[in-house]
Parts: sequence; structure tokens; C-alpha cells
Amino acid sequence: MLTDHWPLAGLRVRTPRLELRLPDGAELAALADVALAGVHPPEQMPFAHPWTDLPPAERGRSVLQHHWRALADWSAERWVLPLAVFVEGRPVGIQAVQAQDFAVLRQVSTGSWLGQAHQGRGIGTEMRRAVLHLAFAGLGAEEAVSGAHDDNPASLAVTRKLGYRPDGVQRAVVRGRRSTELRFRLDRAEWADRDEFSITGLSPCLPMFGV
Repeated sequence: MLTDHWPLAGLRVRTPRLELRLPDGAELAALADVALAGVHPPEQMPFAHPWTDLPPAERGRSVLQHHWRALADWSAERWVLPLAVFVEGRPVGIQAVQAQDFAVLRQVSTGSWLGQAHQGRGIGTEMRRAVLHLAFAGLGAEEAVSGAHDDNPASLAVTRKLGYRPDGVQRAVVRGRRSTELRFRLDRAEWADRDEFSITGLSPCLPMFGV
């Protein structure tokens, strides 16, 4: 079985309305279609790397390549877990969690995107809560960090709602212009656990995370 060699394929995080897991090939293609349908208004750019500016064919392909690259480069010392977010069995976006030297630092960072058709319904908040549950309750993380550009109020609202505290700023060039990224940090003591969330299939994955 695939999970005998790649236990991450059996990992599931569930909330009252979402399921987060690695997608299969057809589901990954469906995620590419979601990205093609739009992730944000064209006049905005919430990502440091403007992948949504790519021509349609390249944009869809980049979703696949980013996913495959993350898994191919996996090691216990440096990993990126790009979980697909499912609503009623349909993929609507990606919620990623990543870390470097997690065994020592016990710190994770998160990143995500959600199809425009599914925004404004609280899904962005719920999927971040889900991955924080995986990090803190499942992996024993001590802190989580995140960031968003100062012109991305939706992402900033999710971060602040979940109790992150400001942790400085970082300058970047996006679309040839200077942009300011606001950084945030959430310590384990400040994290509010959510008992209605569940994690299955984690135990055989722990060595892959460096736990």
C-alpha cells in the first residue's frame, strides 16, 4: 500500500465542515482548475511570489509542480506539507504548514490560498485553525509564525482573530514595487485548542516530521 511507503497519504485533519489531506492526481488537477478560476482580484497580489500572474496554462501547471516539489524534497530536517482543503468532498484550496529543523526549533509557519468562489464563508479561518491543531496538538509545536502583506486585510483578519501577536515587518518587492509584509507569532500558551477537530493517520508520520 502507498501508506506503507508514504504514510502522509493517510493523514487526515477534520473539522465540522472541512477535511484537510494530500490530494490524489484527479483532485490535484481540480485544484489547478480552482486556481484558474481565480484566487484574488487581479489588481491585488497577496503572494510574495506572484504565481497567479502566470498565463492560465502555466498557472495551472504551477499548482501541480509546487505540490510535487514539496513532497519530492521532503526530509525530517526540512518539510512542506501542502494539504488540500475539501468542502463536501470538493477541493477548494491549499493550506500548507512547513518547518525547518522542527525537532529542535518546534516552530512551524503556514501559508494558504483559497478559490475566490469559496471566500467570505469563514473557510479561510477554519482551515488555518485546522492546521494549527495539527501543529500544536498533533506535532507538539511550541510556536507558529505567519505573515501577510499590509494590503491583504482578509489574511490579516484571520491571523489576528486566531490570537497571533505582531512580530515585526519585512520588506519585499512584488510586481516590481516595494511591499511590506507584517509578521506574526502564536505561542503554544496563547493557542486556543479546538476539541471538535480530529487528526487520524498521524502516528506513522511522526518520524517524517522529525518528531
